Amino acid sequence: MTATPEFSRPQRLDRIGAGESQVQVEATADERAALARRFRLIAIDSLAADFTLHQEAAGVAARGTLRGAVVQACVATGEPVPETIEERFALRFLPEGTPEGDELELSPEECDTMFFEGSAIDLGEAAAETLALALDPFPRAPNADAILREAGVLREDEVQPYSAFAALKDKLK
Repeated sequence: MTATPEFSRPQRLDRIGAGESQVQVEATADERAALARRFRLIAIDSLAADFTLHQEAAGVAARGTLRGAVVQACVATGEPVPETIEERFALRFLPEGTPEGDELELSPEECDTMFFEGSAIDLGEAAAETLALALDPFPRAPNADAILREAGVLREDEVQPYSAFAALKDKLK
């Protein structure tokens, strides 16, 4: 048995219907705080997603837009780095155990696949995972370079490769 995600918005398959369904989800303050802990963020100030859903032969296709405001720690200084996210997404929900084949050729329009059990898909968890993928993997504060320079850290282009022979060369001068 899997634990319920921090931001769970189950959407029953029988409520999607034959045409397109529009669904909006938004995380509460407690859900955002739990997701911030999960993703090791300083804060998630807002998180919402608009979904357009439609049934397919094997599952459910979902397209939409995720909007959020997060605060991450700068990778160099640890200072807070606010970020606004607006991410378009395309997802495919398939029943758990659906074979996808060994090789898939994906075009740029192809979507990510999420698996579900039972008779509902979780749009909250889908939004949370989309947020995680949209985060800047190396957030930097605007003043990170200056702070690092003050601390004596060189820029990457200033670093000299270390070698024992270089140290000996300096001693022989």
